[in-house]
Amino acid sequence: MSGRQAPSSAWWMAGRLGAGFLVGLIVWIPFSTPYERALAGVVETVLRLTESPPVTHLAASPGEILLDRPDFPPAAPRPGLPAADLHFNFVLLVALFALGKKPWRDKSIAQFLLAAVLLSLVHVAALIFEVRSVYATRLGPWSAAHYGAIGRNFWAGGFHFYQIAGRFAAPFAIWWLLSKRDSPNAGGMSRSTSRRRSEENGLRSARPSDPQKLSIDRTRGLAPPSRDDGGVYNAGKRELGFRSIWLPK
Repeated sequence: MSGRQAPSSAWWMAGRLGAGFLVGLIVWIPFSTPYERALAGVVETVLRLTESPPVTHLAASPGEILLDRPDFPPAAPRPGLPAADLHFNFVLLVALFALGKKPWRDKSIAQFLLAAVLLSLVHVAALIFEVRSVYATRLGPWSAAHYGAIGRNFWAGGFHFYQIAGRFAAPFAIWWLLSKRDSPNAGGMSRSTSRRRSEENGLRSARPSDPQKLSIDRTRGLAPPSRDDGGVYNAGKRELGFRSIWLPK
């Protein structure tokens, strides 16, 4: 039976994953443009707080985020940063949360909203690294004059890591952490399960299973009276040294 159930369970999970991916895609397509505008505004504010004087300007354009500075030559083209590469992993996050048993529950929806906020923070960090990598590596003599080897490797390496692995790993990591926190077995058994098992173990240890051992314990006064052998025992006890023996009537 287990061999028949495994393929069915795998197909069921694949179906839920596909349905979640489709739902995420339906949500992502119309909201990507306003999200890019909001993302560009947040990152511009963060970057300008770290600049003296503040010069970075980001503007969302269809499919990209344009980077501008007052000291760029007027006729020079403005660098365009691909926007979909930053936040398409939102669709993957929706697909992962669709694997839950009841993703429409209030608790599951709250967890998904928390995961979406955490993923947005990842997008902010990724766009900061992308802008800094442009400054550090793509502006010719200006980049060499303002960024050393360590700075160039740090900003460019961080952004390339996000492009290659981070944008796929981030939704998996967020989903796994929130699912692990919600799991009753996270970090061990839950308190109720642990208490129930300890009570079961206590009952097993208090209930001898060997009749011969039980008979010896009765002789030594270590076991309560029983009617298993047909005898009737009274509650009286005779003290012999430090032991008490149950005596039949």
